[in-house]
Amino acid sequence: AKSRPFDKIEETQGRKLMRKLMLAAALALPMLGGTAHAEDTVKIGYIDPLSGGGASIGEVGLKTFQFLADEINAQGGILGKKVEIVPYDNKVNAQESLIQAQKAIDSGVRFLTQGNGSSVAGALTDFVAKHNERNPGKEVLYFNYAAVDPVLTNEKCNFWHFRWDANSDIKMAALTNYMKDQKDIKKVYLINQDYSFGEAVRTAARKMLKEKRPDIEIVGDEKHPLLKITDFAPYIAKIKASGADTVITGNWGQDIALLLKAAADAGLKAKWYTYYAGGTGGPTAIKQTGLNHLVYQVAEGIPNLGYEPANKFEKALRAKYDFSLFYPRAVNEMRMFKAAAEKAKSLDPVKVAKALEGMEFEVYDGGKGFMRKDDHQFFQPIYIASFGERTDKEPFDEEHTGWGWKLEAKIDADKTVLPTTCKMDRP
Repeated sequence: AKSRPFDKIEETQGRKLMRKLMLAAALALPMLGGTAHAEDTVKIGYIDPLSGGGASIGEVGLKTFQFLADEINAQGGILGKKVEIVPYDNKVNAQESLIQAQKAIDSGVRFLTQGNGSSVAGALTDFVAKHNERNPGKEVLYFNYAAVDPVLTNEKCNFWHFRWDANSDIKMAALTNYMKDQKDIKKVYLINQDYSFGEAVRTAARKMLKEKRPDIEIVGDEKHPLLKITDFAPYIAKIKASGADTVITGNWGQDIALLLKAAADAGLKAKWYTYYAGGTGGPTAIKQTGLNHLVYQVAEGIPNLGYEPANKFEKALRAKYDFSLFYPRAVNEMRMFKAAAEKAKSLDPVKVAKALEGMEFEVYDGGKGFMRKDDHQFFQPIYIASFGERTDKEPFDEEHTGWGWKLEAKIDADKTVLPTTCKMDRP
């Protein structure tokens, strides 16, 4: 009888312990559920500008990738797992991009994609290579859909980086091959953003024009801060004063839209050979210039090519977001990622990378493309198009201007190939 109080104490303590265990188990269930959910999801970290001067183009890219994720998920996902695009705002800043990349990796992301800004791309490719060296078994892949500095698949190439856009030298080779036959081009003005990509554009333009049209005079070669100029009137005044009949620019984002707007305001009458005139705001500005089919763009795809699978995709994208497909290369990237994972039967980044190497693929706008194993540069048909009044053969307009892109020239993938200096180490 004397032992009963102690029995009650032990019983009470036992009940308390049981309640604690039950509470811990209950708290653990959501965490376990979250882990299971994470394992059923393929997360792709989208690292691009979602604020500041590059926000308009970054938002278009994000929605495009989300649309592509929806397309893949409607087909059953990748190896039965749902694809999720996780956005990270880098403000087109290299240091901020590394912070965001680390956040993505810490949250379990093993596939990163980025495109706007080769300075960012250079920092990211180094970061990913170092991370993978230090963390065997936890490797990360970097899918580059738009950063086109040639150095990324030459001196700075590495196994963990894949580029789906044609690099700036490939694009300039296509542009200058077209321009060399345009006999009315006499005086050219170069204007580009002051960073590695802009430098690559101006350097290649000078070199290739000298080789193909030594009679052309370079009457101006201007560089300006990246995504910081709000009024390009002073630059346009210089172009007008130079007597240039043609302008070459690699500008993108607000830097091409505002440049063309200033040209319209000043009544500058010149031909424009561009990389990204079709970006947000660009088509509206071109219409304002009145330069009917005198503004050209080199790209891996455009609307109005008449390829039915692309037409169907274009219509669906415009119906959902009210903008056109500016990134056919993003379509190729996502579809090839799915194909590589299924070929490897794995979502392990090392196995996916090896499956991507040398892969041939039917590209978004039709025709064959291939991922060169030597440097992870993707090669695909390249198109040169002009923007202006449409015919019955051009059903798609841009930004409700009534004007659209018209095909001027096509270069097949095998004709776009340039050599590489890449010396790649493989795991």
